[in-house]
Amino acid sequence: MGLFIGLIIPLLGTMLGSAFVFMMKDFLKPKLQKTLLGFASGVMVAASVWSLLIPSIEMGSDIGKWAVMPPTVGFLAGMGFRLGVAVADKPEGPRSKLSKTAMLALAVTIHNLPEGMAVGVVFAGAEGGVGSLTAAGALAVSIGIAVQNIPEGAIISMPLKSAGNSKFKSFLIGSLSGIVQPLGGLLVVWLASMVIPIMPYLLAFAAGAMFYVVVEELIPEASEGEHSNLGTIGFAIGFVLMMVLDVVLG
Repeated sequence: MGLFIGLIIPLLGTMLGSAFVFMMKDFLKPKLQKTLLGFASGVMVAASVWSLLIPSIEMGSDIGKWAVMPPTVGFLAGMGFRLGVAVADKPEGPRSKLSKTAMLALAVTIHNLPEGMAVGVVFAGAEGGVGSLTAAGALAVSIGIAVQNIPEGAIISMPLKSAGNSKFKSFLIGSLSGIVQPLGGLLVVWLASMVIPIMPYLLAFAAGAMFYVVVEELIPEASEGEHSNLGTIGFAIGFVLMMVLDVVLG
């Protein structure tokens, strides 16, 4: 039951964010958007450090100073993977409205897959008794990704509405973009017996993928223009909240 809830929580975050389209005329107010982006950034960074990178290092404690190698390789691989996805997702040339909608849905779906796998990796490690991973820590990662998905879902659905789609269609596409998260998590849990030996690399890979999103997408959007201090304040609150949640529950 705990696994099911943990895998569904990120999807609920995406759906909640996408539902903002029913309550707002056009876009999120800039101040609120910057605060949410900063908050999501802080949550993702804290979750990556305490629930992914630190457990990855601890798993290799028996090899001494070389314990840093798996998280280093995994982290850089995760960053490289997200970079490759970003490059592949760049649109080229003019597209029709339908094509733009389809491309946006595809890009976000690809973006969400590593996050779902991150939840699955942590839950698989917790169930397998790997290192210091616990079910509470896995739930903290799930909540962190869900919080990040709220502003992301809103930022996805609102432009779709502005492009001429109905509110319901915009909500539906925004929500479906997150369906790969529980599916990716289930896949990792299902393959847990094969995943456990390479768990340190996978944990760090997930952290790298999440860090890429924070550095390349969330922080720049939260920092540009006026009221960037709201993004910074949101980051601090999100980071501390997630740190406390992960340490206390873990």
